[in-house]
Amino acid sequence: MSISVGDKIPSATLHIMGENGPTAVSTDDVFSGKKVVLFAVPGAFTPGCSMTHLPGYVVNADKILAAGVDTIACVSVNDAFVMDAWGKAQNAEHLMMLADGNGEFTEALGLELDGRGFGLGSRSQRYAMIVDDGTVSVLNVEPGAGVDVSAAEKILEAL
Repeated sequence: MSISVGDKIPSATLHIMGENGPTAVSTDDVFSGKKVVLFAVPGAFTPGCSMTHLPGYVVNADKILAAGVDTIACVSVNDAFVMDAWGKAQNAEHLMMLADGNGEFTEALGLELDGRGFGLGSRSQRYAMIVDDGTVSVLNVEPGAGVDVSAAEKILEAL
């Protein structure tokens, strides 16, 4: 069963790239007491994620933050090294690049994607959500391939 509007974000440990390498960050640290836009991609450096999804949030970051959002975060079932390199390559300095290397957060959300047919293993579905103080207020999960309901423009409309 996947997470729904009104549910609390599950407790999990994610990773970001710190000054001395990968650094653990709890979901409580990311979401508690804040308004967060979280979007997930199936894989860093993949075509749809790199050409459409992440760039939309980079271009619209100022508008999203101006709408009262404290943090814009991107999560993927990749490691912190990959997420950091991808963020730098995409000029995503205003975004928090969260690594869910083992997919535990994605599994806790119930939003896994079976990418074995493409040699990707277990990944995350493509989605975007607005989280207010740890509670999901908007959840847009893509019904199939492509970037539509999880695009930055759709989240801006929801804010």
